[in-house]
Amino acid sequence: MTRIDAHQHFWSLERGDYGWLTQEMEPICRDFLPGDLKPLLAETGICGTILVQAAPTVAETEFMLGLARAEPFIRGVVGWVDFEDPSAPDDVARLSMQPALVGLRPMIQDIADDNWMLGERLVATFDALIDADLTFDALTLPRHLPALRELLVRHPNMRTVIDHGSKPMIRDGIMDGWDQDMAALASETSAFCKLSGLVTEARADWTVDDLRPYVDHLLDTFGPDRLVWGSDWPVCTLASSYGRWVEVTWELLSGLAEDETSAILGGNAARAYRLGAPESAITA
Repeated sequence: MTRIDAHQHFWSLERGDYGWLTQEMEPICRDFLPGDLKPLLAETGICGTILVQAAPTVAETEFMLGLARAEPFIRGVVGWVDFEDPSAPDDVARLSMQPALVGLRPMIQDIADDNWMLGERLVATFDALIDADLTFDALTLPRHLPALRELLVRHPNMRTVIDHGSKPMIRDGIMDGWDQDMAALASETSAFCKLSGLVTEARADWTVDDLRPYVDHLLDTFGPDRLVWGSDWPVCTLASSYGRWVEVTWELLSGLAEDETSAILGGNAARAYRLGAPESAITA
């Protein structure tokens, strides 16, 4: 089984464009770079990762692409462009010449307008993303799901991955609305959905049973062939160690057949991001 962590981050604070990393995030308000993650990948048998943007700048995307050139375990980079800027289609075309770039992610969760993604000014950028055969990572909250559904109906050929199950309100035990919207996206679009980022949406003393109804709903709707596993490291360390999340994943997926588990833990990421042949296992 080739395991891929389809959602992790690196950052170097001296770069200065991680505005969300304030002192309130003190446990992760330090540099996180490949040397920090490699031992965790080796311990858990993970062969590669998708490195995802954490700052709304093209400069950070270029920083990540540089890391990918130096570190073979980074199988792909999901970067950022300013979707509203008239020059964005040119940025997409230029960045897509880098083999490591596999997708783009606007930080929708931080945008006040819930319908921002439907703006006319963004159409040319979405078209450029599709033309470049890149994947759209949808960083949404439950309130954004109706707009996301409309966006994907407008762009049926856009390969899309919904990050973190769209961050359901696990902390409050709320499923109503989110469950219906996610079911509609699963049935009406071809989107993938990431099984990631759930522990930081739960209570500090979360248990597997807190997560299970949400994971089961995603399994029932998207199915094992469209769920993509990721860690959201190092953000996940606010609520869980890397190893614990891996162990919990095995428990949550324990009822699946081996081929279904294999798809979620690696095969689906390869399809969602058009990855090439896998690398060998990582050693610390």
